[in-house]
Amino acid sequence: MELLVIRHARPVRDEAPEGGSADPDLADLGRLQAEATADYLTDEGIDHIVSSSMKRALQTAEPLAERLGLPIERLDDLRESDHRSQIYVPAEEMERDDPSVAHYFDPDADINETIFLDGYEEFRTRVERGFEHVIRTNRSRTVAVFCHGMVTGVYLQILLGIDDPLSLLVDYCGITRVAASSTGLRTVRSVNETHHVRDLLER
Repeated sequence: MELLVIRHARPVRDEAPEGGSADPDLADLGRLQAEATADYLTDEGIDHIVSSSMKRALQTAEPLAERLGLPIERLDDLRESDHRSQIYVPAEEMERDDPSVAHYFDPDADINETIFLDGYEEFRTRVERGFEHVIRTNRSRTVAVFCHGMVTGVYLQILLGIDDPLSLLVDYCGITRVAASSTGLRTVRSVNETHHVRDLLER
């Protein structure tokens, strides 16, 4: 079967009430990116659509689901590593003097406190479990999986045997293709295809 792993489109900044978790909607630009991605993928022969249960991934999946008349299967295992964070700030809006994101610029910060809020090993385990569920339940099908930057990066890290979980970053609506065999073979066919949204990434 073939996996088309798609990072969500650009979201807005979001801050949840005390004790809550940020779950931002797409920005206006992100909605344009999602529509362009749907246009590009409409003729890819997609049989099934899966999404992280976070809004920015779901909203990116919706235009394609509407075009193809397919439901969206939601998976909590594909939520982003920061899904429990109270504040979400898109990377393009991060500034060193913003106290809400200052820790991202601290070279001594523990990634288990800044990026992998449930711990890196637990995150890695659930990401792999999520993709293996998709593969196991969609034999011989083409599946579009809408998720997140760290989800995609860590899954590629697992498949390619790379040590650094932060070394593979993908762009908004970047498409990564993985061929998955029932024998257990996983082959990365492409990483971070962005030609379909290139004019929408440079704004």
